Amino acid sequence: MSAVIYLVRHGETEWNRERRYQGWSDSPLTERGLAQAEAIGHLLCALPEARSAELVASPIGRARHTAETIRQCLGRTAPLRFDDRLRELSFGSWDGLRRSEIAALQPGTFDGEGSHEWYFATPDGETYEVFAGRVAAWLAEAGDGPLIVVTHGVVTRVLRGLYAGLPRAEFMRLSVPQDRIFRLADGTIDEIAIP
Repeated sequence: MSAVIYLVRHGETEWNRERRYQGWSDSPLTERGLAQAEAIGHLLCALPEARSAELVASPIGRARHTAETIRQCLGRTAPLRFDDRLRELSFGSWDGLRRSEIAALQPGTFDGEGSHEWYFATPDGETYEVFAGRVAAWLAEAGDGPLIVVTHGVVTRVLRGLYAGLPRAEFMRLSVPQDRIFRLADGTIDEIAIP
């Protein structure tokens, strides 16, 4: 894969503020989240490769809204392209729960290595194999042109890890900020902070 990818996590949501895990559920962007999306859009305008990049996003509302805001900042009129493979990990019946609620349902979930692997221990959510498989399939088909990709926290972790060939234990610890762009190109990952 030789494409340049500008990888963006959606802006802050109400549930991010409440420390709820969203999964396939949704929550609206906060004022801060909208400001993050606008700042990322303006920063992308200043990056020559990004100006002509195709914009693709997860179809989940928070990513969709962030991508639409970026599209407006870029002055684009073409409709957004959505890809289901960029959806967040499904936590199943744990979608929308807080950490304390999950710990009460399944004690020990966050102990030891579970602090980074619990995502895949939900009783009826996606397994790592299914989730990483769909993210890897998207990455393999990304193509050659520059892309701006708007997605979610766990997706950005796994996508960067797979791209860089990192061990799973390492990439599951990667940060997932909402005020950064990750530029994936030529086998390297650069982090670009918004001013």
